[in-house]
Amino acid sequence: MIQITEAARDAIANAIAGAGQPVAGLRLMVQSGGCAGLQYAMALELTREADDAVVEAEGVTVLIDPDSQGYLLGTTIDFVSGLEGSGFVFDNPNASAGCGCGKSFC
Repeated sequence: MIQITEAARDAIANAIAGAGQPVAGLRLMVQSGGCAGLQYAMALELTREADDAVVEAEGVTVLIDPDSQGYLLGTTIDFVSGLEGSGFVFDNPNASAGCGCGKSFC
């Protein structure tokens, strides 16, 4: 389904550890919006939905809803830190175009 780099796993694990309560995992979504038409979104989830795709990566759980699964097939998620800031980066083979922010695609 998706690949998660070590840096992304560490960032997700840190977010989950800092949640202050038990969470089911990090939800990865594709929503309408952004400068290219679709955008990535992430949120900590307290529960799993029955129809979620569940990706386990060395102790980290990522949940993907059915509507987002097709958009994310084959995507690699990384986490980068640099002078311009830090954040998740998506290498999505299904995206035909993207924008400069790296969070929006079509």
